[in-house]
Amino acid sequence: MKPDSSPIKSPKVKKEDKASKKRKSLESEDEDFKPVSKAKKAKKEVKKEKKGSDKKGSASSGTESSPKKRVKKEKEEEREVWKWWEEEKKDDGVKWKTLEHKGPVFAPPYEPLPDNVKFYYDGKQMKLAEETEEVATFYGKMLDHDYTTKDAFNTNFFRDWKKVMTKAEKEVITDLKKCNFKEICEYFKMKSEERKAMSKDQKKEIKEANEAITKEYGFCIIDGHKEKIGNFRIEPPGLFRGRGEHPKQGMLKRRVQAEDIIINCGKDSEIPEAPKGHKWKEVRHDNQVTWLASWNENIQGQTKYIMLNAASKLKGEKDWAKYEVARKLHKCVDKIRANYHEDFKSKEMRIRQRAVALYFIDKLALRAGNEKEEGETADTVGCCSLRVEHTKLYEEKDSKPYVVEFDFLGKDSIRYTNAIPVEKRVFKNLELFTQNKQPSDDLFDRLNTTILNKHLHDLMEGLTAKVFRTYNASRTLQEQLNLLTDPDDPVASKILSYNRANRAVAVLCNHQRAVPKTFAKSMQNMMTKIEDKKKTIQEAKRNVKDAKVDYKQSKSEKNRSNLDRKKKILERLEEQLQKLEVAATDRDENKDIALGTSKLNYLDPRISVAWCKKFDVPIEKIYNKTQREKFRWAIDMATAEFQF
Repeated sequence: MKPDSSPIKSPKVKKEDKASKKRKSLESEDEDFKPVSKAKKAKKEVKKEKKGSDKKGSASSGTESSPKKRVKKEKEEEREVWKWWEEEKKDDGVKWKTLEHKGPVFAPPYEPLPDNVKFYYDGKQMKLAEETEEVATFYGKMLDHDYTTKDAFNTNFFRDWKKVMTKAEKEVITDLKKCNFKEICEYFKMKSEERKAMSKDQKKEIKEANEAITKEYGFCIIDGHKEKIGNFRIEPPGLFRGRGEHPKQGMLKRRVQAEDIIINCGKDSEIPEAPKGHKWKEVRHDNQVTWLASWNENIQGQTKYIMLNAASKLKGEKDWAKYEVARKLHKCVDKIRANYHEDFKSKEMRIRQRAVALYFIDKLALRAGNEKEEGETADTVGCCSLRVEHTKLYEEKDSKPYVVEFDFLGKDSIRYTNAIPVEKRVFKNLELFTQNKQPSDDLFDRLNTTILNKHLHDLMEGLTAKVFRTYNASRTLQEQLNLLTDPDDPVASKILSYNRANRAVAVLCNHQRAVPKTFAKSMQNMMTKIEDKKKTIQEAKRNVKDAKVDYKQSKSEKNRSNLDRKKKILERLEEQLQKLEVAATDRDENKDIALGTSKLNYLDPRISVAWCKKFDVPIEKIYNKTQREKFRWAIDMATAEFQF
């Protein structure tokens, strides 16, 4: 397999920064209201077509043909869907029988800077070796970013940059502060503007080139079915950013070569071709795993995988199994809760610690937390790795007895702060656990995730601490939907109820996000639209009033028709105002909450599908196209009567 050397592809390969990820999450969440505007446009177009058909009889034949084509296309697409969930499932550990793919697409080779773009050290121009220059461009691209103002980022970058320098360069370049990357920064800004200013034909050419690559490398054949691959492009080299104040930010992510990659495919399949002059690290034929290729990244030593798309059979089966285990927990959760309540008063300290940790994992949907080497990653913790300094105990706070206050960095360095009243035995145990300990000591010093999960597995097959998070999230959504949904509400209000139920889950799971920088402006624009709509409604009300007067004076057919038309216009405007006001409320309530994470990872999709079917809410209002493909099994399987 050859590396992707096309220069027009490189912008597509580049890793998404945080801002673009935030934009995507916002787009997916705002999509709930996009179909409404599309529907309005569609209605207008239908009206235009109707007017046209009144004038020209021949127009009707043209408008009838396109829906038939669409229906035919939809039927063809339906035939291509692999309904794996209808097949007999075997628990023999075999994930596939046959697997064939083309391997990964590598990042394009480095293109040296043009001669007019120069690097300066201590005010003097300096020509860098190609590898040194490439790493310098990584820093130059980020010159205007906050990262380059951070000491840890600069220290890590400079140390790793020195490693790729020639001996002569190392002797000269000794201080990062004396390095001038401004021309490099300006060059890449110019390239970015050039891409934005591309003509339609140029953009079309790029799109077609990428579609051709996707067609060749973005699919595999598994058990005779064509399936999409999720991430077939190898991430290009660059500087590691991490989340929050990650201690490794600024380190160099080296270029991944074929020699780093293990390929996994069927024994009888054609082995993917490595780039010219290279060979794979290893070729395996392991049908007990679901990945197609793997390699170890150099920053944290983690194993990276090329997997199938989220809508694939292997991913779908995994999701389905995950939610079935959570539903199984629902049947025995009362017994498990009674068990850990009994353990609060155990004579063994390790059992008490296990019981209190499980209480928090169940009640607060805390992550269990994984063991890690000190200093290797950001200082993030979960329940089992909490330290004494992460909790404060109050006999009474805000008129509530036995309050525990949490303050720690969770996954992705998201801060978790919460003050909750707990049972007296839990409080007394925490006092016991913290006795004679330093703030930096472990709160649960006789417990880790492995011990906890072993205990949970003994209570129920397949049960881990993570299942509690999935269970409590799905259960919360089901209960909130049952509580908040009014069958008589219009669709927009039902969607608001759904998002409020989803928000309760996001708060439980601590799925926060920073308030978008554009939030104030977008809210101001929305409020302006609402005020404009109210003025239009006042005008429409006057028109209705005038039409009533005209009809009273002369009860002609023309005046009656005019009054009906004005009333319909007013009714439509009031409906539009309601949708705008609901959208504004929803956006304001969601400004610092990320709804997407729980919706995709912790909530049984059958709950949402059943709710849509029961209350006549189009599924597109809840799931966008990609999400509908991911949860196709649930859409096909769940009935309106489904309850988690």
